[in-house]
Amino acid sequence: MSQFDLTEFDRITSSVPVISPFQAMWNEAEEMLRDTHPEGFEVEEIGRIAFDSLPEDEKAEALDCLFYTFWSAVMADRETRARHEAAGGAA
Repeated sequence: MSQFDLTEFDRITSSVPVISPFQAMWNEAEEMLRDTHPEGFEVEEIGRIAFDSLPEDEKAEALDCLFYTFWSAVMADRETRARHEAAGGAA
C-alpha cells in the first residue's frame, strides 16, 4: 500500500469540511443574532462576537485568517479593476 492509498476512514472523512474554530464561532454568532435580532444586524457584530468568543490561544490564527481574507479581496478587486480598464472601461 503506497502513502497515497486511502483507508476506508480516509475515504469517508475526506469529504467532511474542515471548520476552523473561528468559523465555528462565526456560525454560532450569526445564528444567535438571527434569533435575537430578526430585524437585522451588521456583519461586524457577527465578527466581533465570534472573535471575542474565541479562546485566547485561537485569536492569533483567527486574525491571520481575517488578514488573509481581506488581502484576497483587495487583490481580487485590483484584478477586476485592471481587467475592466484593459477592456476600455472607465476607472
